[in-house]
Amino acid sequence: MKRICLIICILLGMTTQAQEKETLVLIKTTKGDITVKLYNDTPLHRDNFIKLIKEGWYNNSPFHRVINNFMIQGGQNQDGTLDPGYKVPAEILPNHIHKKGALAAARQPDFVNPEKASSGSQFYIVQGQVLSEPQIQMYQQRLGKTFTQEQIEAYTTVGGTPHLDGEYTVFGEVVEGMDVIDKIAGVKTGYQDVPVEPVTMTIEIINN
Repeated sequence: MKRICLIICILLGMTTQAQEKETLVLIKTTKGDITVKLYNDTPLHRDNFIKLIKEGWYNNSPFHRVINNFMIQGGQNQDGTLDPGYKVPAEILPNHIHKKGALAAARQPDFVNPEKASSGSQFYIVQGQVLSEPQIQMYQQRLGKTFTQEQIEAYTTVGGTPHLDGEYTVFGEVVEGMDVIDKIAGVKTGYQDVPVEPVTMTIEIINN
C-alpha cells in the first residue's frame, strides 16, 4: 500500500512539473538572439503564439516599428500581411507588468476595441527606461494607480513602461538577450518608426 501511495505521489509530482513547465522560444534576429519564456497563465496568447511559430508566420518577418527607450514591435508576415485576420481575447493580469523584456500583444485602440482584445500576431518587447522614485510617484498620480512593491522595484532597477500596465496583455518575458533589445531599439528609423535598414526575425520553439 505504501509503495502504491509513493508511486501516485511521484506521478502527481511529475504532472505538476509538466503543468508548470514554461515554453521557451528563440527569436533569432539580424541583431542577435533573444530567448523568451511564455507564461502559462495566459494560455490563449501562449497557444496562439506557438501555433503561429509552428506555421512559420514569423519567418523572416520584420520589426516594423521601433522606438528607442520604449519598445520594439513586430508580427506582420514576411509578405506584409499585418495579422492572420482574428483577435485573441484579452488576458490582462496584474502580476504581469511592462518591465524591460516583457513580451506583450499589440492591439487596436479602445475606441474601436473596448474589450482590449489582442492582435492575432502583432507583439512588442518592452525596452522602456529606468525610473526614479519621483517619476514613479508622478506615474501613480497621473494614472490614478498605486504600484505594488514588485512594480516599483522593477521600474527603478531594470526599467519599463508602467503606463501600459492593465491596458495590454503581457504573455511572456525575455530571459536572455536584453542587449539585443537595446541594439534593435537603437537602430536608425524613418517614417512611422520603421527601421531604415530592415531588422528581421525568425522564431523557433526551444522546448514544448
